[in-house]
Amino acid sequence: MLLRRHRGPARLWVAVAVAALVTGAILLWSSSCIGLLGTYRVQDSVVNELWRTADSDGWRASSAPRTYWPPPPNESESNGYLRVRCNGGLTQQRSAICNAVVVARIMNATLVLPELDTNSFWDDESGFVDIYDVRHFIKTLKYDIRIVMSIPNITAQGKTKKLRAYKIDPPRDAPVTWYRTTALEKIRKYGAIYLTPFSHRLAEEIDDPELQRLRCRVNYHALRFKANIMKTSSDIANKLRSEGHFMSIHLRFELDMLAYAGCFDIFTPKEQEILIKYRKEHFPEKTFVYRERRLIGKCPLTPEEVGLILRAMGFDNTTKIYLASGKIFGGKRFMKPFKAMFPRLENHSLVGTGKPEENTRGLAGSAVDYMVCLLSDIFIPTYDGPSNFANNLMGHRLYYGFQTTITPNRKTLAPIFMDREEGHVSGFEKRVRQVMFNTQFGAPHKRIHPESFYTNSWPECFCQTKARNHADDCPPDNVNDVLESQFQNKRKIYRSGS
Repeated sequence: MLLRRHRGPARLWVAVAVAALVTGAILLWSSSCIGLLGTYRVQDSVVNELWRTADSDGWRASSAPRTYWPPPPNESESNGYLRVRCNGGLTQQRSAICNAVVVARIMNATLVLPELDTNSFWDDESGFVDIYDVRHFIKTLKYDIRIVMSIPNITAQGKTKKLRAYKIDPPRDAPVTWYRTTALEKIRKYGAIYLTPFSHRLAEEIDDPELQRLRCRVNYHALRFKANIMKTSSDIANKLRSEGHFMSIHLRFELDMLAYAGCFDIFTPKEQEILIKYRKEHFPEKTFVYRERRLIGKCPLTPEEVGLILRAMGFDNTTKIYLASGKIFGGKRFMKPFKAMFPRLENHSLVGTGKPEENTRGLAGSAVDYMVCLLSDIFIPTYDGPSNFANNLMGHRLYYGFQTTITPNRKTLAPIFMDREEGHVSGFEKRVRQVMFNTQFGAPHKRIHPESFYTNSWPECFCQTKARNHADDCPPDNVNDVLESQFQNKRKIYRSGS
């Protein structure tokens, strides 16, 4: 089994759920119990407890509709074709795909398989069909929207030609009303529209919980990586777990993030020139004061700071760690202290099998990192600001069992680290522990702005088997059969009418 947990019966369902994800056997309307709705008494927690999750208390993930969900339109009923170009990194694109499905549903439109803008960010030629299982994507969403591979040709006045999509740059975080008015008017007029760029082009907070659940169906069920990526991820996770638990760390100490954050003072003059140049080329010009940025938690943690946090929490040098990151800016100079504290470091290049160059570079490499982090016993994001990779992973781990996530509070930790740098080391580890054990560790909590829906889909995408409140009731186990029946009935009506 891909995920053989050494955590006792309380975690058996986690192994089943995640293993099913990797093998592609997860059923969309599964009624298997997932997770715990409870709160850690974090001040009493010890390291051994962090490798575990608690009892489910009847709560499980569920993105099934709670109300009548009409089948998608057939070809003649569709308002037109929707094309989107998803830009950004892997999980930014992933969120855009989820939004595209929701927008197609809102407009009663047919979705053309989303395009991935991989060249500008990744410098490779990968597209949707190279990263995701297209057949699974279309099959899983057949009750929600109609999906085609490309816009078909049209015949007019005896001539056949390609239907051209009208190009629109949607507003950032556009409300549902924009798609029901402006975008709908254009798609009806032209027959097809092309929304580009399509990153963050639909508001995350939507009043309709069914549309939010559709987002979860896309993100956690329909978007499955291709078999070669899943196998590489599975092999890596199996190797890492062959000797026990392992944690994954998304070490966001990379050129783009450091330039974005404006935290330059710890680097050499030459390195600062590189960061400043990158910032001018990619971000709005702004003057930063390093100390001020750090004190408000805007500076990514250094590798050494991550190591000091883990050591203060009680993790020792036998802890196996998988690093998900790009090229660490500053290189060996910054990694050396971390490696001295935690020598058992791995990444997809070191632990992969077969021909890692085929599955661990560019967008595919990010997909492997994503899956291994999803499968790890503990996940630690070191910078959860605009880093969609970390945000989406936290949401995915929440959905598949409230798995442990340790999120350092950079703002609260900053003065502690700054005191240490000035020679005030007395009580350092105790102060760090007080901060770190006063956190959620992945336990469910109500989503509060500015927390992203993709980080925490509670409560829309969860239910309780024996709910105290009616609103928390789980949908019937046969919901998939109900939707299938609705879908087939509509088809029969359409055929008889034609």
